[in-house]
Amino acid sequence: MKKMNTRMTVSVGMLSSIAYLLMLINFPLPIFPAFLLVDFSDVPALLGTLLFGPLAGILIELIKNILDYLFTGSETGVPIGHLANFLAGVFIILPFHYVVKKFQSKNGVLVGLLLGVLVMAVLMSILNYFVFLPAYSYFLNYEPMASSEMRKYIVATILPFNAIKGLIISGVFILLYAPLKTWIERQRLVKI
Repeated sequence: MKKMNTRMTVSVGMLSSIAYLLMLINFPLPIFPAFLLVDFSDVPALLGTLLFGPLAGILIELIKNILDYLFTGSETGVPIGHLANFLAGVFIILPFHYVVKKFQSKNGVLVGLLLGVLVMAVLMSILNYFVFLPAYSYFLNYEPMASSEMRKYIVATILPFNAIKGLIISGVFILLYAPLKTWIERQRLVKI
């Protein structure tokens, strides 16, 4: 048991470091505002979830965001974007884990990823409407958007961006999962 805990702790630390480094390599999508960035930092969290369970994936998401906030900071001084990134990762991880646990197959992984992307896109749209965009407006001293303006903005930009970002991350994860499937199944500490 102690060996498994040490292995999981070391793996979570390593995957968190990789996730943090991947978070630094980000890029905008041409049709969306420049502050909406795609990165592949959720891929190590998904791998950690597959190997050790959802707690490991959530810890990886948490540690990478803490590291990013400590080393790069936030334009608001408050980690609003980091909290949003953390929750987006959690919203992908939890549905992914529960679907993969129920359907232990490559199709289960695919369905879990798609469900995670759907849940993340919808919940992040709701949180952007009620929490994150108002918080950015407050801390950056912007004129708050009217309710109807904010709804249109979220439906036209935030929702499709999160869906596309989630699909890109899922595609990269599937490309990595296919050749590593046998190794992952041998290394897995948590029976899913």
